[in-house]
Formats: sequence, C-alpha cells, structure tokens
Amino acid sequence: MIEKNTLVQIYKVVLPYKNRATNLPSDTRDVPFEMRVKGKLLKSANLGDMVEITTASHRIESGVLIAEKPYYRHSFGHHIQVLENIKEIILKETEELL
Repeated sequence: MIEKNTLVQIYKVVLPYKNRATNLPSDTRDVPFEMRVKGKLLKSANLGDMVEITTASHRIESGVLIAEKPYYRHSFGHHIQVLENIKEIILKETEELL
C-alpha cells in the first residue's frame, strides 16, 4: 500500500489512436497520445489502481498508478571532449561581449 501524500507517477491515455489527426505520420497516428505525470497521492492506493494526484502546479489529475517515488532514468550520454573544446573556444571569443 502506498500512503497518501507520497510522490507517485500516473499514466493515462489522453487521446485514443482512433481520434488522432489524420495528417500525422503513420507511426505517430497509429498509437494513442499518452500522459505520464508526477504528483502527490490524494488517497492511499496500490500500483495499478486508478488514483487522483495533485501535481506541482496544484492541478488534480487522475490515472493508473504506475510508480512510487519516481526518478529520472535518462542521461545525456558520455562526456565528449570535442564539445568541451568548442565550448572553451566560444567562451574565449565572446569574453569581451559579456
């Protein structure tokens, strides 16, 4: 059981694929428009339950509870030295503009 006021993530289908615009590319048009949003749980619940949350902007959203205490799983990849070198060149050349 996940307690009330715990940070969670919910999922819901905003627009089924049948209602998507016809001028979209087929790989986009053929899938539903989905939403995943984080917020605080309004009532205790279990994963998979339909719940309501309060978002950081104080909106009430409802959806299927998919994660408790969600965290970021992405990265911007490994350090690329060439980009660091370019940054240094740009900073040096624009130093007088600041």
